[in-house]
Amino acid sequence: MKKRWAQKIDALSESMTVAVSDRARELQQKGVQVVNLGGGDPDFSTPDHIVAAAVEGIRSGLTHYVASKGIPELRRAVAAKFRRDNQVAYDPDREIIVTAGGKLALFITLAAMVEPGDEVLIFDPAWVSYEPLVRMLDGVPVAIPLSPEENFALDPAVLKKRITARTRAMILNSPNNPTGRVLTPDELAAVSAAAQAHGIWVLSDEIYEPIVYDRHRPTSLASLPGMRDLTVTINGMSKTYAMTGWRLGYLGAPAPLCEQILKVQQHVVTCAPSFVQAAGVAALQGPQGCVAEMVAEYDRRRRFMTDALNAIPGVHCPSPEGAFYLFPRVVYRNMDSNALARFMIEKAHVAVTPGAAFGKSCTQNIRLTFATSMASLRQAADQLAAALSSCSSGPAAIA
Repeated sequence: MKKRWAQKIDALSESMTVAVSDRARELQQKGVQVVNLGGGDPDFSTPDHIVAAAVEGIRSGLTHYVASKGIPELRRAVAAKFRRDNQVAYDPDREIIVTAGGKLALFITLAAMVEPGDEVLIFDPAWVSYEPLVRMLDGVPVAIPLSPEENFALDPAVLKKRITARTRAMILNSPNNPTGRVLTPDELAAVSAAAQAHGIWVLSDEIYEPIVYDRHRPTSLASLPGMRDLTVTINGMSKTYAMTGWRLGYLGAPAPLCEQILKVQQHVVTCAPSFVQAAGVAALQGPQGCVAEMVAEYDRRRRFMTDALNAIPGVHCPSPEGAFYLFPRVVYRNMDSNALARFMIEKAHVAVTPGAAFGKSCTQNIRLTFATSMASLRQAADQLAAALSSCSSGPAAIA
């Protein structure tokens, strides 16, 4: 039968992070004790005061359509957060849009700015959905390779070489998924200089903003001189407040662009769930001690798991500066990252995501989350160490 679906969608790969979690669940249903470190879902419960606000919203009748750009209370809370935490001023009535998750914020922003054939620069490695989102809109993703040997530092010369007359935008993510890097002032300055020199939009994905360690502090690109009117700042509740299933994000952008993004929102989703927006107000305006407690626990797990992995021969694991992922390089039996991920879930019974899912520069890396219990991490570390020591030929040395 002739295919009756879009070729551009047929050509997309499934989300590897979702596929890894699905495979882990399949094995668990068969009785296999798999430790799932392949996803990015915090294991904490959403704080009680946020849940209570959503329940009160439902009981008070906040269950109908609301303004497509979001309820006024939440837009004001988002604008206050941007001023307080990011030193960026956005008009809550004209420059803030509340979305059903950060991923939707990315998609509707790209839909508002990308024409067929336009190029979008993506730093490689990058979150698995950036490239498919661009391709779905008939854009052309252009990778900017970051070297594992240089701890994925941005080389301004490489960035400059990738810019062409068709470059419309670039996507930035700091703290970064999967590497855990927080961009330095010099790296941000290079992005700013390139964007301003060529009039390029920058989508600054700041979803992991408060999850940082060892005194690292991310800087919002829009706060740099000249960048407010070239930047779309995207954030959300999923990672900060353990609200991944609530699907609530937001963006700040110059008013003329916001008008175009809002058109897409109106036709795609109408509005983010109304009572969930009430929870968002409580999240941003309520006590923030819950966030600090979660970050402190992530830090404890980060330190344990980094040390545990580096104790395994053939594994080199830099300590992440932010987010809740480890991205070690593993040299073992000449396996690439896809083979390593299969080996680890089938033999070690630990689900990880292959580095190749995040870009072409990471064929010997794997990504593991530490957004899970310490007990699970201890189990995973023991099983990985046993599995990687099981082959008689042993691991190869890391150059």
